[in-house]
Amino acid sequence: MPLTFHWFLPTNGDSRHVVGGGHGAPATSFGQDRPPTVAYLTQIARAAEDLGFAGALTPTGAWCEDAWLTTAMVSQHTEHLKFLVAFRPGFVSPTLAAQMASTFQRQTGGRLLLNVVTGGESHEQRAYGDFLDKDARYRRTGEFLEVVRGLWEGGTVGLRGEHLRIEDARLARLPDPVPEVYFGGSSPLAGEVAARHADVYLTWGEPPAAVAEKIAWIRALAGREGRRLRFGIRLHVITRDTSGQAWAEADRLLAGFDAETVRTVQAGLARSESEGQRRMLDLHGGSRDDLEIHPNLWAGIGLVRGGAGTALVGGHDEVAARIAEYHHLGIDEFVLSGYPHLEEAYWFGEGVLPRLRAQGLWTHPFRPGAAASPPAAQAAFAGAARPR
Repeated sequence: MPLTFHWFLPTNGDSRHVVGGGHGAPATSFGQDRPPTVAYLTQIARAAEDLGFAGALTPTGAWCEDAWLTTAMVSQHTEHLKFLVAFRPGFVSPTLAAQMASTFQRQTGGRLLLNVVTGGESHEQRAYGDFLDKDARYRRTGEFLEVVRGLWEGGTVGLRGEHLRIEDARLARLPDPVPEVYFGGSSPLAGEVAARHADVYLTWGEPPAAVAEKIAWIRALAGREGRRLRFGIRLHVITRDTSGQAWAEADRLLAGFDAETVRTVQAGLARSESEGQRRMLDLHGGSRDDLEIHPNLWAGIGLVRGGAGTALVGGHDEVAARIAEYHHLGIDEFVLSGYPHLEEAYWFGEGVLPRLRAQGLWTHPFRPGAAASPPAAQAAFAGAARPR
């Protein structure tokens, strides 16, 4: 199966520095460098579309703009790019969510993907009026997706569940196509929900051995349900013409992490209820030392940002090799980002994607026969090299 790549829309702001936020991490002032206006996010989306990214993830939470509204606006300025809209089931009824998805598909020509986020932080959930504990939230997510799936199939749906009660629900117009559901989570209940309801299971960027264990776990659970899932991974990326240039950029980002900010962010993340976030923290332990936890896999982002905290760092050939390594394990979709998102999209799209095309691992989703893009942006955004 050819690889699929998605980019990221930074609806919490963008910068040449790492913008924090999420999972208890405070937002940083760097997000004000490039505010998340529709005009700027459209620049990123159109660049991603041109370069060959199939979709763009838009996050959810109090620390960023609303994903549904933002992508609905940006979609009107793009032609092919899909939008991987993150949302939390506890904040909207399943019938309304199914209807919203159906409307989105009709108004965009079928360009919606759904990233279902159960919510790992009780204090943030309570701010939205949701007082269930984490395990109960996962059980509610399962009920939610059961209703949504039934509605998308065209049925009249009723449910008397532990958390949801629905009577005689039916959609007047069905989505075409039915949006694919992306879902992540590292707890036992998360695995059960993914196995029953997800189309794509997403993991954050852990070392390959840990990712292989997760894939085997979810495959086994899905097999018991008579289902097969695809697998994706969420990573940042710093790729340059040479390894030295890439690691110099990683060093520049790391130099911008002052000690007090790291302490504050790590203290907030330590309170997270998310098992995935705990696994991210274990990769660096709050220390600036030994951040290359696998060849070309750097855990520095997680010092100041919640959620996905690792980056692929290296020359274009090295980054392509790491992607092939994850693909060999069973990863077919890559959800990537980098600071700043506009420039990094070009670095990856003009540096790595042509190499993957040459290996037969990727084709442009909108222009399958297109020639490789010239490396113009690589020269425009080149950084200083240093030996490594």
